[in-house]
Amino acid sequence: MPRTALVTGAGRNIGRAIALAFAQDGMNVVVNGSSDRAAAESVAAECRALGAQALVVMGDVGSEAECNRIAAAALAQFGTVDVLVNNAALRPLKPFLDSTAEDWRRVMSVDLEAAIWLSRALIPGMAAQGWGRIVNFTGMNAIHGYAGRAPVSVAKHGLWGLTKALAKEFAKQGITVNAISPGPIAADDDQPGKETHRHSYLAKVPMGRMGTSAEIAAVVRMLVSDGGAYLTGQMLGVNGGAET
Repeated sequence: MPRTALVTGAGRNIGRAIALAFAQDGMNVVVNGSSDRAAAESVAAECRALGAQALVVMGDVGSEAECNRIAAAALAQFGTVDVLVNNAALRPLKPFLDSTAEDWRRVMSVDLEAAIWLSRALIPGMAAQGWGRIVNFTGMNAIHGYAGRAPVSVAKHGLWGLTKALAKEFAKQGITVNAISPGPIAADDDQPGKETHRHSYLAKVPMGRMGTSAEIAAVVRMLVSDGGAYLTGQMLGVNGGAET
């Protein structure tokens, strides 16, 4: 019976690449997006073209109720969710002294709390079968500290703490929990400002280039494989040799 993976923020870039990698491996894929249904449906169609079953479940992962609904829809369709990839994130740029309580609440809910709610919804099924994989996304510069992105840094540090805690708590149930900290990754839909932001970090990358979404997906593929069973509670810097 094929395993099932839920990927948040799967409509483009890294999320899309991960969903397609899972489809290539014969997994069922649950494609989550927040607003662009056309993009999510396109990814699902690509997964089906690779021979996988795919389900689109739109929803705002910044809401606990929505996370529970997304998880329930996936379980109703496939019976189990064996792999959870918490990829969706917000990275607004705003000076710390200008940030409002709502700015903080929104970033924390999507970048950190979504992983909490989805893990709570799906870990019981993973534990019952004695096998599960959770992959969270932190970020090289979020872990270093972002000027102008304090809420992102706080949320991503929290996500790293959650990764370590869950890895220890559920190791004996056959569940691994790891984090990936990408360096600058080329995006399919770069806007001038975002492209400049990514390129500004190339001086920190010994390889002298941006990574690709496919390279991130390859690492995720390893983490969720049976061969990755002894790797848990780790943060992997996939960043061309930059300091993590």
